[in-house]
Order: sequence, then C-alpha cells, then structure tokens
Amino acid sequence: MESFVYHMPTEIRFGPGSEDGAAELVRKYGGHRVLVVYGGGSAVKSGLIGRLTAQLEAAGLTAVPFGGAQPNPRLAHALEGAALARAQDVDFILAVGGGSAIDTAKAIAHGAANPGTELWDFWLGKAALTRTTPVGVVLTIPAAGSETSDSAVLTNGDAKRGLNSNFNRPVFAILDPRLAATLPKFQVACGVTDILMHTLDRYFNPVSDNETTDALAEALLRTVLRNGPAALENPGNLHAMSELMWCGSLSHNGLTGLGGKKDFAVHQLGHAISAKYDVAHGVSLSAVWPAWARYVAGSDGFRRFAQFARQVWAVDEAGDEAAARLGIERQTAFFRSLGMPVSLPELGFGVLTEGDLADLAARCSYGHSRTIGSFMVLDEAAMAAIYRAANEA
Repeated sequence: MESFVYHMPTEIRFGPGSEDGAAELVRKYGGHRVLVVYGGGSAVKSGLIGRLTAQLEAAGLTAVPFGGAQPNPRLAHALEGAALARAQDVDFILAVGGGSAIDTAKAIAHGAANPGTELWDFWLGKAALTRTTPVGVVLTIPAAGSETSDSAVLTNGDAKRGLNSNFNRPVFAILDPRLAATLPKFQVACGVTDILMHTLDRYFNPVSDNETTDALAEALLRTVLRNGPAALENPGNLHAMSELMWCGSLSHNGLTGLGGKKDFAVHQLGHAISAKYDVAHGVSLSAVWPAWARYVAGSDGFRRFAQFARQVWAVDEAGDEAAARLGIERQTAFFRSLGMPVSLPELGFGVLTEGDLADLAARCSYGHSRTIGSFMVLDEAAMAAIYRAANEA
C-alpha cells in the first residue's frame, strides 16, 4: 500500500427523511443568514425549496433564495450570487440539487469570502484560496459527488476549469434518496456515468500495489453497474437510488484513489468537449472513454485493464490483452445500454472536422501548455489522436 493523506470532513446525513435536519445542521455549523442556491424550477415545483425555506425560518434563520444554477456552472452566475451574499450579509451557503448547484455554491462561497480577489483567478491558479464561506448540501441528483469532494468546476466563456482545494469540502451533505425519485431518465443515465467515471479515472493509474483501494473501487463499480439500470428503469426504486446516491459520494471523495496517482484524463478530455459544445458532463465522458481506453490500454501490458475486466465484469479470458479488450467492450456496451453516446458523432453534431478536433486538443492542452493523465501521460498529439478515434461514427 502506498502512502497517502486523507481528509474528508463532511458530515453525512443519509436516508429517507434526512432533509428534515437541514436547519439543525446549518445552525450547528454557524449559519444564521443562508443563501439557498438551486438550479431550475424543478426544486421549486417539487416543493423542496419551499420546505427548506420554511424549515430554516422556523428555526429562526434567514433564507435568501438564489436560483438559476446551470449545467457547466457559469462564472457570471457565481459572481452574481457572491455579490448577493455580501449584500445580504450571508454567513452560510446551502446548495440544493446536483453537481451544478453545488459547484455554483462553492464558487459563490469563495467569492463572498474573498471580495478583493478575482474569482476566476482561483480556478486559473493565479490566486491561493485561503478562506471561504461554509457550504452545506441537500443532494437531489446522485452524479457529480461534489457533495463530498474537494473539487469544483466552473466555466468562463469557452473555458472550463476545475479547482481542487479542501476549502471546497462542504461541511455537511444530506443524502435523501426520496429527493431523486422523480428524476428524468437522461439525468439518471448521466449520473450513473459520472459516478462510474469518477471511480474509473482514479482506478486507472500507474500504481499497482494498493490492494484495499482497488477492492473498494471494484466493489463500488460493481454496485453501480448492478443498480444503475434499475434506477434508470424506475427512479422511484429507493433501494437502487440510495445505492447510487451513496456510491456517488464515495466515488468522488478521494476514497477510491487513495495511494494512487490521480489520472482524470477522460475528465479533461470531456471538459474541452462540454466547454465547446455545451453538452452535459456525463455525455462528454461516455463519448470519449472508449477511445481513450483503447488508446492507453496496452501501456502497462494490458495488466490494469485485464484486472478491471476480471474483477468488475467477471471476464474469464486467460490472456491479459484479450481480457482487457473484452472489458472495454463490455463497459462501452453498458454506456450504450443507458442511452449514452460512445462516440463524438453521437453527441448530435455529426462527424467533426479535423479543425474541430485540433481545436478540442488545443483546449484540452490549455493552448499547447500541458499534458494530462498519469496512467499514460498524454501530450496534445495524443489528445488529438483520442479525439480522432472517438470521432469515428
């Protein structure tokens, strides 16, 4: 087992009815004036925002609503929220929703606590994040895992960036599977994909002697593969949805990658796609994963992908290369069974031009200035090659 440091301070309240403890937790973590951050109208129409607002006010707290969080969270919206938080003397941010609302809330929290710093500079690495406003979460979409993660994604124009910091960790997360019971099938499918990819992007790394971490990751993957289709068929299946909700939190809190070298190449490739075409995060990942997997699979003699195939997909092929390729085929078929795209043309923009592919590679390499990945380090030429392979109809 390799050395690691693990710090996950988020308090979890899990299970049906756990939403009823939101005000108690806000008060526990020092909140008095609460900015309630949410996305579109579904949280309002379902009555959730009304229930939470009433709960906060009954506890003597002030609730300031702030809706409009979007997929691929926008810098401009976060700046608006930070300005509102300062104007209303907010001391706590409550995110209600999935990854978009949560990452928006994290950005607002940083902006509110650092009025003298350009918010985008934190995501560009030009400013060090040293303080924030406490954030709590009421999760409604199991997917991004942002409710327990140290990461937050933000989009500024056509640039999408991720920020990793322990200041991104929410102080609490409420995981009530009933709140996800009416999700549209597309959101469930995207969520299942995102949960899988947060684990796969940690699992495929060059470190080979983290037996316990690997076993945790493999068990999580099997659980999602088993329960994902059931939740897709019926989001009201509380057993399946509760398993997905907990797997989503575990998949992105660092646990499934301890001791390894985080790869996240597929996420970086996907960020460029979603920034350019404004597609959902989940579809940007499934569209490029098969091409990435085939490109990098042989870099360690197919050993890692063969382990994945045998432990997760119960492949019994003796040879590592044959087992690895079969595992990739089965994972690709699973994404397809969810209705997710497994190539770039399936995103709905047709076969991309060579210029489009070059632009994606340039975006992913931050203008020719970086490599990505650790399982196999990818330069801009390799990024372009993967996009090209994913572009085959």
